[in-house]
Amino acid sequence: MNGLKHIAFIMDGNGRWAVSRGLKRSAGHREGVKALKRVLTACAAHNVPVVSVYAFSTENWKRPKEEIDAIFLLIKELNDDYLAKDDLNYAVNFFGDLAALPSFVRSSVDDVKKKTQNKRGMTVNVMLNYGGRAEIVNSVKKLVKDGKEITEESIAANLYTGYLPEPDIIVRTAGERRLSNFMIFQGAYSELLFVDTLWPDMDDADVRRILDEYGKRTRRFGGI
Repeated sequence: MNGLKHIAFIMDGNGRWAVSRGLKRSAGHREGVKALKRVLTACAAHNVPVVSVYAFSTENWKRPKEEIDAIFLLIKELNDDYLAKDDLNYAVNFFGDLAALPSFVRSSVDDVKKKTQNKRGMTVNVMLNYGGRAEIVNSVKKLVKDGKEITEESIAANLYTGYLPEPDIIVRTAGERRLSNFMIFQGAYSELLFVDTLWPDMDDADVRRILDEYGKRTRRFGGI
């Protein structure tokens, strides 16, 4: 995989998938969870070490309450019925302002983290109530509080993902071509791939195409 260590997904298109079929947006989110399971299974099969997914942004609170409530219920189901399963070898992290989430979501998050912390397979990062700018601010505040020098390296080390490799490639589905406040510090030199497939339609074949595309690219990190 040309040294790929970390792939990140902006999971976009659940609502459009549902609306195009005359369904409620919540139905699209439910199909999106099914797609997430397929994508994680495919990434594990292709030996991707780290996968990050943008599940709920700090801006998503602007959506209708009914949709937000449905998303949180689905996240709890995903945690309880899938990510916490003993037969999965995923070490699962949750990054973002978790304190602002409903108590039942925080409880399921804590349970999954405890059950998977010693697993040594693929690392899965679920970004919940996450914003890239807020993450940078939090990192700088930690450094100021501890009286440490503020440098690019120290900011990076104090991000939520500071102990993990930065994403080699960030993939956004559904044809949108922007990062929407996702991993904006870590993604400074990430390869970007925008695909037209709506997230609920993603499967193993899409993951293979993404990995093939990444393998064709030459990363220069600002060099010639």
